[in-house]
Amino acid sequence: MEVHHHPHVEKKRFKEYVLEGLMIFFAVSMGFFAENFREHITENQREKEFAKTLYTELSDDSASAATSVSRRLYKEKDLDYLYEFFKDSSLTNLPKSFYPSYIKGLYLINTYAFEPKDGILSQLRNSGSLRYFKSIALQKLLGDLSVCINNLRTRNDQEYQFFSSPIKPFLLRHCDFKWLDQLRNNDTKQAVLEVINEYDSGSVVIRAEILNINELDRTEARNMVMFYKQMVFSTRSLQLKNYITTNHQILELLRDLYSLQKD
Repeated sequence: MEVHHHPHVEKKRFKEYVLEGLMIFFAVSMGFFAENFREHITENQREKEFAKTLYTELSDDSASAATSVSRRLYKEKDLDYLYEFFKDSSLTNLPKSFYPSYIKGLYLINTYAFEPKDGILSQLRNSGSLRYFKSIALQKLLGDLSVCINNLRTRNDQEYQFFSSPIKPFLLRHCDFKWLDQLRNNDTKQAVLEVINEYDSGSVVIRAEILNINELDRTEARNMVMFYKQMVFSTRSLQLKNYITTNHQILELLRDLYSLQKD
C-alpha cells in the first residue's frame, strides 16, 4: 500500500492571529470613520445650502412685510378720513380727496395684504431636512415663524371676509366705479395705488358721486369704517409685527451661524 505524506504546515502563533484580527478591525474601523466623515461633510454642505436658500426667502419677505406696514399706516389714515367725512360732510359736493380715500380705504384689499412665503420652510419641514440645522435656537425660531405665518393667514382671511360683507355690498350700492375707470384710462400696466397717488398730487379733478345717497346710513357707514380700521390696525400691530420680529431674529441668527451677508 502506498503511503502519502502531507506537507508539514507550520502553525501560526497566537500573536499572529491577534495581529491579523487587529488589522482587520483597524481596516473596518477606518472605513466606518471615513464614511461617517464623508456623511458629515455632505450634511454640512446641505445645511449651508438650506440656510442660504431659507435666508433669501425670508429676506425677500422681510422687505415685503415692511412695505405692507408702510401702506397700512396710510390706509388707516384714509379710513380715519372716511370716518370723519361720513359724520356730517356733504354727500353731494364731494372734495377731490374723497374718492382716493374711498377707493384706497375700502376697495383696495390685496394691495395692503401681506402673504408670507413659506415654500422653502415647508419643503424643509416636509422632507425632514430641518434636522440639518443643529442650532436649537434656530429650530425654535423656525417653529415660532410657522405659528406667525398661520396667524397672519388667519387674519388675512378675516379681513377678506369682512370685505366680502359688509364692505363689498356697501361699495356696490354707493361707489361710483366710473371714477376709477376714468382714472385708469385703460392703463392696466400701472398699479391702481400708484395711479391714485399720482392723481392726489396732480391738478386734474375727476368728478364722481356717491350713489343711492337716500339709502346711505351715516352711522352704519361710520361704524363699518371704524371697525375695519381697528381690524387693519390690529393686524399691523400684532400679527404682522410678530412675524417681522421673528423674521428678523432668524435672519440675524442665520448670518451669525453661516456667515451670510446682509442684503
